[in-house]
Amino acid sequence: MNLVRRASAAALAVLILAAGACDSGGDAEPESAQPDKVTYLTAVGAFGRESYAWVAKEKGFFAAAGIEVDIRPGSGTTENLALLASGRAQFSANDLSAVMIVLGNGKYRQDVRAVAAIQQRTLNSVTALSGSGVNTPRDLSGRTVGGVRGGAPWLLFPAYAKLAGLDPRTVTWVGVEAAQMPKLLATGQVDGVGQFVVARPAVEKAAGGRAAVVLPYSDVLTDLYGNALIASTKVLREDPDLVRRFAGALIDGLLYAIEHPDETGQILRRYVPTADPVTAAAEVDLMEPYVRANGVVGAFDGARVARAVAILRGTGIITGDLPTADLVAFDYVTGQVR
Repeated sequence: MNLVRRASAAALAVLILAAGACDSGGDAEPESAQPDKVTYLTAVGAFGRESYAWVAKEKGFFAAAGIEVDIRPGSGTTENLALLASGRAQFSANDLSAVMIVLGNGKYRQDVRAVAAIQQRTLNSVTALSGSGVNTPRDLSGRTVGGVRGGAPWLLFPAYAKLAGLDPRTVTWVGVEAAQMPKLLATGQVDGVGQFVVARPAVEKAAGGRAAVVLPYSDVLTDLYGNALIASTKVLREDPDLVRRFAGALIDGLLYAIEHPDETGQILRRYVPTADPVTAAAEVDLMEPYVRANGVVGAFDGARVARAVAILRGTGIITGDLPTADLVAFDYVTGQVR
């Protein structure tokens, strides 16, 4: 068949298909919409406390919301916010207090907003080991603490120390990779690590069962939230519905995770082969009361956010004004008792 005949045959086929569509009454199925593609950064690494994002992916919550998510291990507050501001990611999880510090001191204020509370109470702590002589905040004087540079425990430590009666200048912080912190603590290369309270199982496993001593920042820093879902202001402006869908799906994953910690550990292992599912499950189990504090999941309280800013300003860790509207977009998650 020559090219003319091929073209004629193709045209005839189009006419036949069109006629068939008319004969069927126009009931042909529309093409399914393509999912929105986004990049999400965990707060730090791929630990059990970050596993709810993979749960949301595995259980189909993101897919049901019409979203395809590339989940990448984050590197702490300052690095994550820089990636959001540059457009290389659209969403991240980060400690809200650390975000307050960065924005309150003038960086990324036009670039990011918090849209959902992942934990209703701060998880930050300094963690040591039993027998090290560190049992209270003041015992950290003259000691060395390892932490992720730009991470929440390091950024927030001066405020914690001042309220706990410790001069923060007497403590030396050194930068370490998040995955190396338990090992460095277990081998005595640091006296403590800036860590989330739910990391206790990983610390004790690395230390061969030796008990961890956890100094929670929440003992003196009241009203502080834990991690929050952070969105770039670009995606907030251009597609607010995407933000609502993403936040809802992530919170569904969060709730499923804390209600099924053992399954969550296995899901994390599926996506992150180096993860220990037992340790991950233990972290998720410890996180449950922080997620559901007062029965509220996901939502922020504006008055409480303002009090948290005032606390940090009072310690001098935030030097400028920080209106809550420059920090949180309150209209994307409705508070629910679940």
